[in-house]
Amino acid sequence: MLLKSLEFKSENGQKVKVIEIPVLHEENPLYFKMHVRLQSFLKNIDREAQPNKVYSFKMHLKKVLKWTEYQEIYQPAELKNNA
Repeated sequence: MLLKSLEFKSENGQKVKVIEIPVLHEENPLYFKMHVRLQSFLKNIDREAQPNKVYSFKMHLKKVLKWTEYQEIYQPAELKNNA
């Protein structure tokens, strides 16, 4: 599983970092849902008067998604024959 992070300045000028953002292929059925969730998450952070310095997108998804969808996204790939 590839994860990325995003760093930006809020409206106040404070640096904010969002970590643990999953990288999904466009063919993945959850691709669109992740982008919509990420956009709304970033808008909520930007609206806060005093945002934290670091946010975990993974923890946010754990709160808002169904458990089965969360497992599909963050479940580690199983290796065959210990390779």
